[in-house]
Amino acid sequence: MKRMIVVVGALLLGTGAVMAQQDVVKEAQNVMKANGKNLGGVLSAMAKGDKPYDQAAVDAALAQLDDTAKKLPTLFPESTKGLKPEGDYSASPKIWEDKAGFDAKIASFAKVVTDAKAKIKDLDSLKANVGGIGKECGGCHETFRLKI
Repeated sequence: MKRMIVVVGALLLGTGAVMAQQDVVKEAQNVMKANGKNLGGVLSAMAKGDKPYDQAAVDAALAQLDDTAKKLPTLFPESTKGLKPEGDYSASPKIWEDKAGFDAKIASFAKVVTDAKAKIKDLDSLKANVGGIGKECGGCHETFRLKI
């Protein structure tokens, strides 16, 4: 009986660990979707003239991107390497193979977002800065994201 309890307990712990890893992967996906929404659907849309300029929406979008930059270092723990998420994209193994390079990309993204938060005060400054944010975001994707 004791052996059965130990086996069941071990199985439950293992299941819990897998579920926690999947939660981290899902959180990473949600953060990236929010980035796409705010960078493409808000900032770039305003810069292109597809949406009217709205400083409150710009500030909210930049705050979300800044929050992403702070969360990114924790969203790809080694334990999630190789997990296949739902959706069109997954994390490349290069995240863990070149951790220093990945961390440098995160730092670069964080700096560009922080700088943009200080600079973007009107449509002209948005147009001048949104491309840099997009370049940093997309540059990381080129190396550290895989299309499934």
